Amino acid sequence: MDYHIVPVTAFAQNCSLIWCAETQQAAIVDPGGDAEKIIRAVTEQGVTVRQILLTHGHLDHVGAAAELAAHYTVPVIGPQKQDAFWLEGLPAQSRMFGLAECAPLTPDRWLEEGETVQVGNTLLEVLHCPGHTPGHIVFFDRTGRLLVSGDVIFYGGVGRSDFPQGSHQALISSIKEKLLPLGDDVTFIPGHGPMSTLGNERLNNPFLQ
Repeated sequence: MDYHIVPVTAFAQNCSLIWCAETQQAAIVDPGGDAEKIIRAVTEQGVTVRQILLTHGHLDHVGAAAELAAHYTVPVIGPQKQDAFWLEGLPAQSRMFGLAECAPLTPDRWLEEGETVQVGNTLLEVLHCPGHTPGHIVFFDRTGRLLVSGDVIFYGGVGRSDFPQGSHQALISSIKEKLLPLGDDVTFIPGHGPMSTLGNERLNNPFLQ
């Protein structure tokens, strides 16, 4: 699977454009805002967007989802349904951060642990990794050894757990029980900041020691 990272919004959130090299069919993961910037990136890569994928319901990851879904006439897929309250509360999130109001969002399909999403000929496995939010999911390309991890794990850090229904214990369990066993060679695209590998974080991330 090929990818291109588009940093968006004042939160420098990593919106990921991912696509199958064989078919050029693509998905946009976590479009937090700056829709026009994302559309330009899609045009530059020459790929065909088939779906919008969401790891969780925070505004900085979903702010442009509805606009892009309408632009490309594609479905919004994910996260896990326990994040429904975050998506229903997008107007309140907008006010909290002083941003333009984002309407409530209901995805076309919720995702659960063990389900898969097809991007061209690439199969993405869905893992439910609560802690940052209760319905947070990640997308794993087992063949390509690439993980789109949202706000679960970062280079040298982990996601915040001080939001409603967050849990630091659940977050660390998600990382240690679901992500690290995927393999040290797995590269991940986090929701913010630089990419890393699970092996590097297993050895050096202070939150996992």
